[in-house]
Amino acid sequence: MVAADTLNGADTAWMMTSTALVLLMTLPGIALFYGGMVRRKSVLNTMASVVVICAVVSLLWFAVGYSLAFTPGSGALGHFIGGGERLWFAGLDYAKEAQKVAVSHIAPNIPESVYAMYQLTFAIITAALLVGSFVERMRFSAMLCFISLWTLVVYAPIAHWVWEPNGWLARMGALDFAGGSVVHINAGVAGLVCAYALGPRRGYGREAFPPLNLGLTMAGAGMLWVGWFGFNAGSAVAADGRAGLAMAVTHIAAAAGALSWMAAEWMIRGRPTLLGLCTGLVAGLVAITPAAGFVSPLSALVIGLVAGVACYWGATGLKRLLNADDSLDVFGVHGVGGIVGSLLTGIFASKTISGVEGSLLTQFIGVGAVVCYSLVMTGVVLWITSLVLSLRVGENAESDGMDISQHAERVG
Repeated sequence: MVAADTLNGADTAWMMTSTALVLLMTLPGIALFYGGMVRRKSVLNTMASVVVICAVVSLLWFAVGYSLAFTPGSGALGHFIGGGERLWFAGLDYAKEAQKVAVSHIAPNIPESVYAMYQLTFAIITAALLVGSFVERMRFSAMLCFISLWTLVVYAPIAHWVWEPNGWLARMGALDFAGGSVVHINAGVAGLVCAYALGPRRGYGREAFPPLNLGLTMAGAGMLWVGWFGFNAGSAVAADGRAGLAMAVTHIAAAAGALSWMAAEWMIRGRPTLLGLCTGLVAGLVAITPAAGFVSPLSALVIGLVAGVACYWGATGLKRLLNADDSLDVFGVHGVGGIVGSLLTGIFASKTISGVEGSLLTQFIGVGAVVCYSLVMTGVVLWITSLVLSLRVGENAESDGMDISQHAERVG
């Protein structure tokens, strides 16, 4: 613990604000973004899945996840997973009489309670992103079991590798400012595995799946755009010039991603769409995430432009090649965007801005490690879940819709 008066009040206030912004990205951001894209008969199940993931991941993070991800661990094992120093948030105290407060070795200028909560919001949104890959067919009980195991077995170790200074990818010099690999590549690859494991929705490729309301999707996308300032600028863990630059490059990349997706769609399909604009801005945000604290505004423009086109292909051509019903394009947007952004970080990272050198080879190793671990361990977690619970609802339940079969509710 340190003297409370040694903390930076501005940094603490900014990080508390950023925590709220990132939580806003999930609730209601992701809930609206996904809910607007699914069919009317499954929208409440989609939203309920996001809400319950927020609750269950929060308690798991409090009990185990934060300690596994953000404590140094011991010996060689500490390069891969943290220890038990912060189980149940042990030691995250504030002693009023002594005016002492706990801080993390990663963020010594703010209370550790704030840092732990900030990182919790990243764990929540990563798990919530997975919902888009299995909407309209995964049993609610199986989803709860799967997400609980996945958060501890897949998310926490990867966060430790990349963001804990003792993690093996951090020691190697892999750059991920705000979650290109930890959040987006991880969620994208895991989502693809889920799509393969569950199989396609009934009628997929043979009948239209009309979205409930793309206005809801646009509202969710807007919340994601605004909330992403907390996601990226908050990852500076300070109210300083680097945070300001991260905010600027985030906005530039989002705008570039929206316009480049629109241009690609307009050229290939003959008209632009609201869904395309919303998805393109998310693609730009995803790709700038690993680079936000390392690149210039001009580099951010390039990253956003490349990401919009790459993710358009990921959600169309690549999706057809993979032949997986990744329902809401979790891999096509988050997986592809995260890979593109992580690799371009190795090219565009500026030592003048960040004090570190980018390396395309190191970034490639980091991407490969996250892809392989997430792919294999997500499969293992799904298999373990399937031993306890059936992963997929029955044919009649799917036909009736997830809202009625899983919750006995429906949109009015």
